[in-house]
Amino acid sequence: MDTASTTATTAPPLAGLKVLELGQLIAGPFVGKTLADFGADVIKVEPPDGDPLRLWRLLHDGTSVWWQVQSRGKKSVVLDLRTDEGRDAVRALAAECDVLIENFKPGTMEKWGLGYDALAAANPGLIMLRISGYGQSGPYRDLPGFAVVAEAMGGLRHLMGEPGRPPVRAGVSLGDTLAALHGVIGVLLALQARQRDVSPQAPKGRGQVVDVALYESVFNCMESLLPEYSAFGAVRQPAGSALPGIAPSNAYRCADGMVVIGGNGDSIFKRLMRAVERADLADDPGLATNALRVPRVAEIDAAIEAWTAQRPVAEVVAALQAASVPVGRIYTVADIAADPHYRARGMIERVTLRDGLALEVPGVVPKLSRTPGTIPGLAPALGEHTEAVLAALRRQSE
Repeated sequence: MDTASTTATTAPPLAGLKVLELGQLIAGPFVGKTLADFGADVIKVEPPDGDPLRLWRLLHDGTSVWWQVQSRGKKSVVLDLRTDEGRDAVRALAAECDVLIENFKPGTMEKWGLGYDALAAANPGLIMLRISGYGQSGPYRDLPGFAVVAEAMGGLRHLMGEPGRPPVRAGVSLGDTLAALHGVIGVLLALQARQRDVSPQAPKGRGQVVDVALYESVFNCMESLLPEYSAFGAVRQPAGSALPGIAPSNAYRCADGMVVIGGNGDSIFKRLMRAVERADLADDPGLATNALRVPRVAEIDAAIEAWTAQRPVAEVVAALQAASVPVGRIYTVADIAADPHYRARGMIERVTLRDGLALEVPGVVPKLSRTPGTIPGLAPALGEHTEAVLAALRRQSE
């Protein structure tokens, strides 16, 4: 594998952590991917026909190139959890692992005899991350939950789009990824708690369940939405590319495209107005603070766009950067791939697949100075590690 990642000089932070991943598609596997990037040994259990993500979106040689990101460095073990043999293997694996990740419908693991209480009886230190649409309790727990529904219920989808028009969605599954990131946080918190709770009965410390709901992960990122409603009865509405209550912050037309500008800091606003040749607005005491600017945001936006619309994107970006005003082009993936900052930060890595294809993939975040993460290896072929992993289990039981 060819990669530009920073080479760790010490063991990665999660070296020695054993993770059993039972989830499919996006949320659960994204957790496993993140843990693997920082040194965890992740065993991914797949059904006989594989994780459906293997066949999602654009394929190379019959396998999604997305798979090369979501499952990099994992070990693939094929088990049929509908059979006694498959469930017995999961029990044996869970007894040896620190973390188990699952994102089935609540109650599924219990139906298979793989609930937390059953697994923790053999491994008190086990941490089980459970990701579902609505959580493991509450009146909606048994409803099917996908990211699209979680984004709607969490309050995000209502705010996305233009006023008076149907809401739109982001082109990625934000609800799944936000849940996964909350899952990673939960696992790390549970590992920290486990270190403080070692006993003769639990030499590794006591584990626990981390219950992550997709809709709650979205709702947790909704900033002032609820307190504003609680205090003032204010129901925030969609506002297109603007950010209500923050002025100015919007997307603006240029002669050959668009830019986004964040000029809402008081001193930044003054620099922005002078850069767009509106010193009168920069010096207007009635626009000195954000609270004063909000009622006049339409006037401010019009002044900015009157200037940007007469100039190409490159000229607008250069002028505002020179004035220390936050500004940027709206990137496509082609822009990302060509941007030197992405490459300087190690955010575009190159891996070489088994058939020789050089593939660029996202790098590792966050950046740690002493124990950085690295891309741990290629994504596995279906069942690539089944024989080796199960043989090791058999040797341990002898």
